[in-house]
Amino acid sequence: MNTFLLNISSPDGKVFSGDVTGLVVRGVSGDLMVLAGHVPFITNVKPGTRCAIHMPDGTVKEGTTDGGLLTVAQKEVTYLTAGIDWE
Repeated sequence: MNTFLLNISSPDGKVFSGDVTGLVVRGVSGDLMVLAGHVPFITNVKPGTRCAIHMPDGTVKEGTTDGGLLTVAQKEVTYLTAGIDWE
C-alpha cells in the first residue's frame, strides 16, 4: 500500500512524524480518511475528534485530539493541534 509523510505538531513540539498509509479524523464537514495521493485541501478538525493513524505494518495508532488544522498536500499531510491524548 502507498504511504505518505504525516506530521502532527502541537504548541509543545512535534507529536508524530512518519510514513503512514492513512489518517482518519473528523473535519468540519464530517469524518474523512486521507490516503496517499489524496487531492490537496485544508480543513479544520473538530475538538474531541478521534484520530486514527494507519501504519504501514497494519497497526493503527489512535488518540483523541483537541481539534486543529489539517493541511493535505501531494506527498505530505500536516496536522496542527493544541494537543493529542494517545491510547
